[in-house]
This record gives sequence, structure tokens and C-alpha cells, in this order.
Amino acid sequence: MSGTGGAVRFSVLDRSRVREGGSAAEALRDTVRLAREAEALGFHRFWVAEHHGVPGVAGSAPTVLAAAVAGATDRIRVGTGGVMLPNHRPMVVAEQFGVLESLFPGRIDMGLGRSVGFTDGVRKALGHGKDDAADFAGLLDELLGWFTGDRAAHPGVRARPAEGLRVPPFVLATGGGADIAAAAGLPLVVGDLRDRERLSAAIGRYRAGFRPSEWAAEPYVVVAGTVAVAGTEEAAARLLVPEAYAMARARTRGAFPPLAPAGRIAGLPMGGKEREFYEAGLRGHVHGTEEQVRARLAEVVRETGADEILVTTSTYDRAALLDSYRRLARLAGLTGAPARSAA
Repeated sequence: MSGTGGAVRFSVLDRSRVREGGSAAEALRDTVRLAREAEALGFHRFWVAEHHGVPGVAGSAPTVLAAAVAGATDRIRVGTGGVMLPNHRPMVVAEQFGVLESLFPGRIDMGLGRSVGFTDGVRKALGHGKDDAADFAGLLDELLGWFTGDRAAHPGVRARPAEGLRVPPFVLATGGGADIAAAAGLPLVVGDLRDRERLSAAIGRYRAGFRPSEWAAEPYVVVAGTVAVAGTEEAAARLLVPEAYAMARARTRGAFPPLAPAGRIAGLPMGGKEREFYEAGLRGHVHGTEEQVRARLAEVVRETGADEILVTTSTYDRAALLDSYRRLARLAGLTGAPARSAA
């Protein structure tokens, strides 16, 4: 598969999903183990996410978890998908990534998003509100200034050890995020694969408005989404069931539960709205056998010109999930020796 810049890279984003009957500690250790497997399989980068107050997600401190992942691996790039910048002061974020880059030079990515807390209660606990996301462009500019030494807003203050380091920044696009990434001249991460028309429109705006910067000379697009690969199309579809059910429960009951086994979910009663969300959650993802997924991903790349595919699959069965990544690595022709270059 080829994107606008040549061969398409494949990477992994793991959200440290808690399994039914398991603990948050087990979910975090599973993330570190998966990172080692991703490195051995040849994936380009391994990213972790930020969620607060969500029962089914253990990944609440992405830079801390990224440090554990980087310490447990040797070559694969490690980063965040992402740190939600409105939740933090830019100087603190710069310092955290400066520490990571100092400890693991040439391997750290700084993925940045503009979402705020999941609920009003979480936002209040974080000390932020929905309106804080409106100044994402300003927060982003301040953050990058701590690395470049542009401290106009804070004369006489230096972020150590961040100043002078170059940690590749990526913007996770939601809403106007693509336009912000283009104006700042930064790589773009955009999803999801189910809404191809909206995806292509955001990427088109990004490429049209991109202004080269000291961080990136040309546009770079990472397309994120769920990809499930198995021996049969039916087996691949079963991998999607636990996450679809958890999302349906979240949308109808306000709680995002731990992942349950697919076999048990099939027999559970669901209300009309819950069933509607559940069935919608199963549709549109890239899944199937290796041959089917290869063809569907090639179509995604043709439509979007993606330079990289970031796979975010979650499911209850850890062995089946790992088998899916192994099959994906095989169909993508990964070599087991990821490059250390960034975008």
C-alpha cells in the first residue's frame, strides 16, 4: 500500500481497556505487553490515550504510561494519542515530554488533542469546562514555544529539559482540528474509518491549508480506526462486539463499562435505543480475513492518501486481539524492525 509519501506505515493506539473480571492494573500491564508485541511485529509507533473517570478505561496518565512503554521496548516510537491539552498547562506538558525525550531520545511522539472531560463532574474535577477547548490553537502555540525558546508570554521562564529538544507534535483532529493542524504546519491524526466522506473532507481542508513549519515541511496524515483481522469474516466481526456493546451502554446509560466476552453479549437483553447504538457500533469498521482487510485498507489509502494507519482496536479476548495484530502485520508486510524516524 502506498500513500502520498510512499509506503504506508502502520501503528497501534491502545486505550488500556479494562476487561470484565479484571482490574485497571491488569489493563495497564496488558498495554505494556502489547507494546512489546507491536515492536516485535514491526509496527512503526505505539501510542497511549488519556481518559478520566471512565470505569472501563485505565489509561488516565498518558505520559506516565508512555514512560513505562518506552522503558519496556527498544526501537518502536512511543507517544500519546493523545494528551488533551485543555486539561493541562502547556509548560507542564512540555516538561513531561522533555523528560521522556531525554530518557528515550529519538523515540517519543507528542500527540495532542483538544477534548475535555467525559462528563460535567469530570470536567469540574479537572478544573476545566467545555469552553477551554476553544483556545486549543493558543495552547498549542504556547506549548511549542516552550520547546523552541519562544517565551513571549512568559519572559524569563524556561521549560527544562524541553527547551531545545524536538519532540514531533501531532494534532488529533476533532471538528476544526484539521484547520488548526494545517495553520500550525503539524502532522494530522484523524478518524474514524466509518465516516469516509467526512474523513476525506477534513484531510482535503488540511492539505489545502497546510503551511510548512519548522516541525513539518509538508502535510502528513495519520488515519485512525478499528481494524480487526481473523481467519474468517465472522470471527473478525466477533472482535468488534465487546467495544460496540460498551459504547451502546455508555450512550444510553452514561457509563462506559469494562469489556465483556462477545459470547455473553449475544444473549443479553437490550432496549430499542441501546440495540440501535450497538448495531451501529458494529458497522463500518475494517474487518475480515487478511485478503479482505488488505483490499479494504488499500481502498482507504486510495481515498484519503493516508501516510499512516493508526489501529485502535479493543476487544475482550486478548489472544484474539494479538492474533489480529499479527495478521495485520503480515498482510501489511511489516519487517519486525520499525524505523526510528518520525513523520
